[in-house]
Amino acid sequence: MNNEYRIPDSPHSVILEGRQRISIAGVREVMSFDENEIVMDTNRGMLTIGGEELHVEKLSLDIGELIVEGTIDAIVYSEEKGHRGGFWSRIF
Repeated sequence: MNNEYRIPDSPHSVILEGRQRISIAGVREVMSFDENEIVMDTNRGMLTIGGEELHVEKLSLDIGELIVEGTIDAIVYSEEKGHRGGFWSRIF
């Protein structure tokens, strides 16, 4: 996907609602996802969401928005580009 039309410093926010729903703005690309981990590139670095029974409710890369539901256990930022292992793989 070509990112030339996007504003590089678009707003970034993370809103966690009761550990069951998270809304993220400023998402550039979702690198990988499954029911236990979602890894994405944001305009503030790599972001990994860890948890259980995670599913993407909404994804709109045109406006940089992602909404995830499930049990959220971890929110971890990293500066590493292209990182696919996530927080949990570094622990184990």
